Amino acid sequence: MHFCSGYHLHQVFMIAYSRLEQNNRATVKRSVIVLAMAIGVGAAQSSSAQTALTGDTRLACEAILCLSTGQRPDQCTPSIARYFSISGRRLSDTIQGRINFLNLCPAASVDGNMKSLVSAIANAVGRCDAAALNTQLMTTYGGDGNGGYSISNALPANCSTYASHVYTSDLADLTPVYVGLPERNGFWVEKSSYASASAEYEARVAKEDSERAAASQGGGG
Repeated sequence: MHFCSGYHLHQVFMIAYSRLEQNNRATVKRSVIVLAMAIGVGAAQSSSAQTALTGDTRLACEAILCLSTGQRPDQCTPSIARYFSISGRRLSDTIQGRINFLNLCPAASVDGNMKSLVSAIANAVGRCDAAALNTQLMTTYGGDGNGGYSISNALPANCSTYASHVYTSDLADLTPVYVGLPERNGFWVEKSSYASASAEYEARVAKEDSERAAASQGGGG
């Protein structure tokens, strides 16, 4: 079921939000209401206001709304799949391609907040989960069997900007958290896994400390 089949631009996102709210009434925040209204206003002001959204234009508008909240019903699947299908040879090409796609939505440039939201989405979505952070923020050192690695515990600016944007909702609660210390091979995990990951980390560090202490005492004898 599409968000906007048979509807005109000025109706689309109020209907879209209504459906999202029905599915997630207890958790959808006020910022998503504001976003849906902004998109609705932008659509109404569009020169195409009497034309039903179709194709990539429809998917772009749906993607903006869906990628602005951590609560994503099944209706979001087509637009999110279209967003992730855009890929370039370089990261910068991928980001620009996704910005160009999102900008197909008539409301994408309605005001400064919408413009910055499009940029925040394109620069963060797919790059700010725990697995991506552990890869991007890893630094290796040494070699010849004596090498190692560390993962920075500083959340990149593009991730924090996306999570805290005025038009995003529930994303701060989904932002990965860091376990441990960089110098002791700390790492990022999804917030839901923090408790178990932290317990495993503490157990590993305690074991390493015990082994080092035993080795030191043995060497001194």
